[in-house]
Amino acid sequence: MRTDKEILLATRPFAREVRWRSWWHLGSTVFVAAALLGIASYDALGALRFVFGVLAGLTLVRLFVLFHDHQHGSILRGSKLADGVMTAFGIWSLNPPSVWKRSHDHHHHNNSKLYGPNVGSYPIMTVDAYARASRRERMLYAASRHPVTIATGYLTIFLVGMCVAPLIANPRRHADAVLSIACHAGFLLWLATGGADDMWLAGVLPFAVGSGVGAYLFFAQHNFPGAHINAGKDWTYVSAALRSSSYVSMGPLMRWFTGSIGYHHVHHLNSHIPFYRLAEAMAAIPEAQSPTTVTLGFRDVASCLRLKLWDADAERLVPWPAKSGIMERPLRAAA
Repeated sequence: MRTDKEILLATRPFAREVRWRSWWHLGSTVFVAAALLGIASYDALGALRFVFGVLAGLTLVRLFVLFHDHQHGSILRGSKLADGVMTAFGIWSLNPPSVWKRSHDHHHHNNSKLYGPNVGSYPIMTVDAYARASRRERMLYAASRHPVTIATGYLTIFLVGMCVAPLIANPRRHADAVLSIACHAGFLLWLATGGADDMWLAGVLPFAVGSGVGAYLFFAQHNFPGAHINAGKDWTYVSAALRSSSYVSMGPLMRWFTGSIGYHHVHHLNSHIPFYRLAEAMAAIPEAQSPTTVTLGFRDVASCLRLKLWDADAERLVPWPAKSGIMERPLRAAA
């Protein structure tokens, strides 16, 4: 059995980008996204515009993954052109770089830790902590993990969580959040000059779809049956990657739309591996070949969404206790 250090060293050969492939993926994705958004705003297509709006939203997920990789420094590092394109995308898509990088870096260094601030991740309370929580704390916690909150991530996670809340908390540090809100609103208003349907079908719909899919994927990557949550002292980077990050199995089309982010356990082993080399790394590293696997099927989605609390005794995520309302004391803790 290899040590954590040996496993991390085994990932290094894959943390080298193929520059032309990175540019190809960025250029082709921008082209496809722009084309789909343009088609979604084409009046003559009628109801088909809705379909193209949804496809545009899924392509925005892929473009976000490229932005995500660039922020990690795994693709196109040192390119001023790429820096400009990715910064523009982050601001346009309600992902101001100052907020995104700080929160996401914190997430990577604290993945699956039970204690500490829940920056860049969905909060997790233990059954006992929930039993001791006030009514207000329970309401806020329940809302943060509610399927509606995830599905409406366009507003709850990106507009409020990534822009409004950080701006209120620290206006100086996150001044780009103002620019992000202004640019995004400007884009929607520009679309509205062609008609309200353009704004909804080529603006709101794609971002709602992309944000909702992205918000759920992030949830399922760390909140799934079999996920391990650490109390802190037993936490290790490699264990958190392999035991607390899932592999989301998808078909080739959804792998394209999601930029292979389903290989999330490999990404957490080494965030400098470009998204297009994650599958290659998984195939070459034995320790990464037996992850907890979830799919985008209804049953797996439902099984992830129903997980609400960490049961420290059973060492697993559990749903709300049976016959116990969200505002009530959990049965096990009250016994």
